[in-house]
Amino acid sequence: MKIVLLSLLLFLESCLSITSQNVAPQIKLGTKENASPNEAVATFAEGCFWHSEIVFQSLAGVRDAVSGYAGGTRGNPTYEEVTTGTTGHAEAVQVYYDPSKISYQTLVEAFFASQNPTTLNRQGNDEGTQYRSIAFYTNEKEKQIIEAEIKRINDSKKYKDKVVTEVKPLTTFYPAEEYHQEYIYNNPGNSYVQNVSIPDFIAFKKNFKGNFK
Repeated sequence: MKIVLLSLLLFLESCLSITSQNVAPQIKLGTKENASPNEAVATFAEGCFWHSEIVFQSLAGVRDAVSGYAGGTRGNPTYEEVTTGTTGHAEAVQVYYDPSKISYQTLVEAFFASQNPTTLNRQGNDEGTQYRSIAFYTNEKEKQIIEAEIKRINDSKKYKDKVVTEVKPLTTFYPAEEYHQEYIYNNPGNSYVQNVSIPDFIAFKKNFKGNFK
């Protein structure tokens, strides 16, 4: 569906006078350097991984977020394969963070705050199993935190429907192709970026009560 939306929005690019200076101040890049000795990793899927990447990299205590694929059965899937919905994978991110600066609890709260977790197999106009919401865990404590947050959201009646986010143990995460990494920062004039990714990110920053970089 994202490919279709990109095509539909393509004509808007000629109307946009957008440069990287317009977008870059809103976007925090990840870094491959300066990992803390106690660095931890969390994995989430919440629709388009371009969006997920900038959400988590905006948070103080997160060093990097890597776009990729998780939750499926085929080894080393490509983007083209994942978009068919036949591999079982969802677009996901692995978040590298310092637990002394940001908790797993806060990451889970940001995960749920940056999406609509009640829409099955879709986020906005992005539709398909590859866009489903999944919170992956690596131990029982993480699973308990995720499930407690789902209960809190359901009990709050914030949404008319129940949360449909899957809670799954992490098996294998496959990093996406290099051109997907830091996609929003590197492609500020893209119509999908301007009309979907950036507005969603601005709304997240406005509504989420977290510590931003």
